[in-house]
Amino acid sequence: MSDEAIPRQSFTDKHRKVLLGGLAVAIFLAAWQAVFLVVPFNKLFVSKPDLIWDALVDLIVSGDLMRDLAISAVPFVYGFSAAVVVGVALGIVMGWRERVSYALDPIMTIFYASPLVALAPLVIVFFGVGVSGKAIIIFVLSVFPFIFNAQAGVRAVDRLLINVVRSMGGTERDLYLKVIVPSVLPYIVAGARIAVGRGLIGILVGEFFAASEGIGYAIARFGDLFALDRMFACIFAIMVIAVVLTEGIRWAERAAFPWRVGQ
Repeated sequence: MSDEAIPRQSFTDKHRKVLLGGLAVAIFLAAWQAVFLVVPFNKLFVSKPDLIWDALVDLIVSGDLMRDLAISAVPFVYGFSAAVVVGVALGIVMGWRERVSYALDPIMTIFYASPLVALAPLVIVFFGVGVSGKAIIIFVLSVFPFIFNAQAGVRAVDRLLINVVRSMGGTERDLYLKVIVPSVLPYIVAGARIAVGRGLIGILVGEFFAASEGIGYAIARFGDLFALDRMFACIFAIMVIAVVLTEGIRWAERAAFPWRVGQ
C-alpha cells in the first residue's frame, strides 16, 4: 500500500482535544479578566487572573508552593495507596462471593452515599493532625470507587473463561490470577480516575480543619488573610495536579487497554 492511500492527520486534527480544551480555558480566563474592565474591582472579595499568575510565580520562586505540595503529598500517597490495595481486594471478593456481597453491599452503599467529609473532625480527634489523620481521611474518600469498580469488573467477567479454567483443572488461585484480576484491571483504572479527585478533596479537608502546614492549610491561611490572589494560586496548582493525574491515568488506560478507547 502506498503512502498516498494512508490519510495523514494534520496537527490540528491530531491534537484537537488538547487544543479545544486549552482554548476553552483561555476564553474563560480572558472573560474573567475582562469583567473587571466594567465591574469595580475589590481585591478583598475577588482576584484577577493576572494577579493570580503573579502570586503563583512568586510562590513558586520562593519555594513555598513546592514545600506545601511536598508536605501534602506524603499523606496522599499513603492514603491513596491503602485505598487501592484494600478497595481492589474487597471489591474482587464482593464480586466473586455472593454472600459477602449481600452482607457488605448495604453498608458500603450507606457509607458511599453519606457525606464522609463531615467525619473529618472526628477522624482528626482520634488520629491527630499529623500524617495518619490526613491519610485516613484520604483513604475513606478514595476507597469506594475502587470497591465498586472492582466488584463490577468481577461481575462482568466472561463466564466461559471461568468454565474453561475449571474444566482444565484450574484452582481457585488460577481463577483469580489468570481470569479475574486481568479482567478487572480496566475497571480499576477507571475507578482510579474518580478516586484521584476524591483523594485530593480529602487532603484539603484534612488540612482545612487542623494543620499547620500543607497546601490545604496554605489555602485556608491565605483566605483568612484576604490574600485571595495567593489563595487562588494554590487552588489553581491543585487543579493542575488533578488534571495531570487524571490525564495520566487515562493515558495509561489507553496504552494498556487500547481496545477500550472510546468506551
